[in-house]
Order: sequence, then C-alpha cells, then structure tokens
Amino acid sequence: MATLTTIFILIVACLHFYIMYFEMFAFTKPRTLKTFNMTKEKAENGKELAANQGLYNGFLAAGLVWSVLYPDTVIGLQIATFFLSCIVIAALYGAATVSKRIFFAQGIPAIIALILTIITM
Repeated sequence: MATLTTIFILIVACLHFYIMYFEMFAFTKPRTLKTFNMTKEKAENGKELAANQGLYNGFLAAGLVWSVLYPDTVIGLQIATFFLSCIVIAALYGAATVSKRIFFAQGIPAIIALILTIITM
C-alpha cells in the first residue's frame, strides 16, 4: 500500500476513534456539548443513542486499521474501499439530515483517502 494512502486511511481511522470516544464516553461533557452544539439536558436524553452511534464509528475505524494491517495489499485496499465508502455515505446522510459540518469533518477526509485508495489499486 502506498505510504500516502496508508497515512490518509489511518487519519480517517483516528478521526473515527476520536468520534467514538466523544459519542460513547464523553457525550455529556462540556467540550462535547460545545462541539455538537447541545444542551446538557439534550445530551443526557440522547446519550444511549450516541453511544450506539459511537460504537459504529469504532467499527468503521477498526475496519480501516484492519485494511492497513492486512497482509495482502490488494485485499487490504478492497477492505479500505468498503469502509471508506461507508464513511462517505454516512457523511452525506449526516450532512443532509443533521449538519453540513459532518460532510466537511468526516466526508472530505474519507473522500481523499478513498481517491488515494482507488488510485493505488
């Protein structure tokens, strides 16, 4: 796997592990409230749903790490293509239904990584 492609895949993975942390473990903390522009009450009411969403972000990140570690580069790139495509679709949906910021924060890095992955194939 090309070094630049690997770096971008791992950046996207780290971003999603970071999102997982916020959604699963720090959803009601002041920094998260500010990041997601929520009140403490709204966060308390939705923390179980956020934790579930965070778990999915962790799975996406784990899939990307798996793609980089996979011993067969061709299969690793295919795995990365799948997980990056899932992230792009989720970012598009999030931008359409929640906030355009989701597309810029999650979608753009995933699109860059996806393009690099496809070029590397």
